[in-house]
Amino acid sequence: MDDKREMGRRDVEKRWRDPRAIRHAATYDGAVIGIAAVAVAVFLAAGASSVVIAAIVPGVCLLGGLGALWIGYRSYRHGGTWPVWQGAAWLLFALMLVSLSLPTLALR
Repeated sequence: MDDKREMGRRDVEKRWRDPRAIRHAATYDGAVIGIAAVAVAVFLAAGASSVVIAAIVPGVCLLGGLGALWIGYRSYRHGGTWPVWQGAAWLLFALMLVSLSLPTLALR
């Protein structure tokens, strides 16, 4: 029972310092952003005319954000530093919103 009480106190205090988790989340975000950048390059190389290829970019960011939330949930269940993963997910969701303009470029 003390473990749950300590985990609840840790959630309230928000005093996390876990460089390993930050590096892991940054590496994860970098990998997802790299895959999205490759998809943008393919879209531009194809002449920026395919809506399907353009839709892959926000799809990659969406799936990456959901994956980061899943990892964050698992980290929370094990008493880890989950806010790092929530931040990683928000970054990917913001990039997804920005990249939603790519399919409209293909329609022109």
